Amino acid sequence: MVMSQEAVVTLAREVLIPGYQAERAKLDLIDNWYRWNPEQVRVPGHADQEEKYLRDLAETPWLGLVVTTVAQQLVGELVRSSERDDVKALWLPWQRNRMPSRQRAIHRAALAYGYAYTTVMPGDSGAVIRGYSPRNMYAVYADPVEDEYPMYYIRVVGNRYVVVDEEAVYTLVDQDGRLQYVTHDLHGAGVTPAIRYSNQIDLEGRTPGEVEPFIPIAKRINKTTFDRLLIQHHSSWKIRTATGLDMPTDPAEQQRVKLLLRQDSILTGEEGVQFGTLDETSPEGLIKAGETDIETLAAVSQTPAHALTGKMINLSADAITEARAMLDLKAGERKVGFGDSHVQTLRLASHIEGRKEDAEDFTLTMYWADLESRSMSQAADALGKMATMLGIPAEKLWDRVPGVTPDIAASWLKYKQENPSAEEQLASALNVQSNGSNG
Repeated sequence: MVMSQEAVVTLAREVLIPGYQAERAKLDLIDNWYRWNPEQVRVPGHADQEEKYLRDLAETPWLGLVVTTVAQQLVGELVRSSERDDVKALWLPWQRNRMPSRQRAIHRAALAYGYAYTTVMPGDSGAVIRGYSPRNMYAVYADPVEDEYPMYYIRVVGNRYVVVDEEAVYTLVDQDGRLQYVTHDLHGAGVTPAIRYSNQIDLEGRTPGEVEPFIPIAKRINKTTFDRLLIQHHSSWKIRTATGLDMPTDPAEQQRVKLLLRQDSILTGEEGVQFGTLDETSPEGLIKAGETDIETLAAVSQTPAHALTGKMINLSADAITEARAMLDLKAGERKVGFGDSHVQTLRLASHIEGRKEDAEDFTLTMYWADLESRSMSQAADALGKMATMLGIPAEKLWDRVPGVTPDIAASWLKYKQENPSAEEQLASALNVQSNGSNG
């Protein structure tokens, strides 16, 4: 049942817009750390321009790197069904909506903020899939843990608000602080057509991302870097001293004497004059403290330390595998959650396009690209052993070759079927002859 104009305006004004604004304030803080505008290191009120410059110079987008390291492991490549071999119709909305490239933005948003959304709407040539950041969209669930779809959601575009429930899309505008109803259109999806992608979700519906929990550690790293830069800027060289000198009273003459003392290679003075040096301040302690903070960030975020430090010296293949183990486990967990959301998106697209069997296929599984760093010889050796020792048909392993997509593997299979080898042609001929004589 379509909501009345008054009901839509009340829902937006009293529930959706206040909820969106409160959530947006929290997400904006996360966004600052995720991008490159973190909270600044505190400096004294009397700090000069040089110190403020060094403070800005100390900021490094560490948490963006944490997100990127995981996001680069996540590339959905194909959906497969246990009920049918032909999934072309099911996969077509994914390709038509350019999801092979657009999926990356959805993954990054879900990793950074904790969650993100796709919406699926009817279009002129089929289902239209779009990804949305939670900074621009707010959804309300009756049960945020169990429900597949929200009760309603709101998208904010400038002074325009788009409210969607299971029946229609309602458009509102803010005119001089007053919410005005504009129009509505039925969407026919039968559900509120939004799918949530959660980085992690617990039994209370909380969805922490890969930025918010690690903000205190990033603050420590920036503070340590700032302290090191202060030492490097002000105290990283020896200071020459001279005591017992009779200095002129004229300021200009004093500067001339200091310049001579600084530039002359041989210093002389009267009786009682002593020359010496003050040692520079060593930044070694702060450098070690910074390395410790980075290692702590690597440990708690399950990010390989070499991905944050760039140090990777004389590591064996087994050591590299061990260094990546926690990241692989983390990426594997995200593949399960994001893959389930991708499949839900495709099932809803099938429902909108009238393909009932595809919409009700709960055996669908998202397959992810194998991005593990391996040489071609290693992959060929492993796949060859699987084919010979386990009896797996070689054709079923083609899309497991690094760099070979399912589409390329399918083209190989088609070519092989259309161009059989001499042995296959002979076997086929003998089989036909044998069947003819038996008939």
